[in-house]
Amino acid sequence: MSSPPPTPPPNPSALTNGSGAAAILSAAIGAFALSICAIAADKMPSVNAALVFYKPTGPLSGVTTLAILLWILTWGILEFRWRKRTVALGFTCSVAFTLLALSFLLTFPPIADLF
Repeated sequence: MSSPPPTPPPNPSALTNGSGAAAILSAAIGAFALSICAIAADKMPSVNAALVFYKPTGPLSGVTTLAILLWILTWGILEFRWRKRTVALGFTCSVAFTLLALSFLLTFPPIADLF
């Protein structure tokens, strides 16, 4: 009885990382949008009033809704453009982690109060 022939290694040119890069970058963009919308709603009364989608939660309902919509929209666009490509994952992750760090800083009250 003979063993089955070994499977050939995957073709490196056929593997892409665009979908993963799109997910990483869009999540960071969504987090950054959340922090920007939160600051805007906190500091500008007109934005605060415009972002009240559900009265019991106040402007938080609009802030999170806008951030989620931007995240999903960005993910869809980047996925469509990058799904069959190999992108510079190091640069993409650097941009994503920078946006995420800025998001954390902007939601820290002493820093957010500077605006």
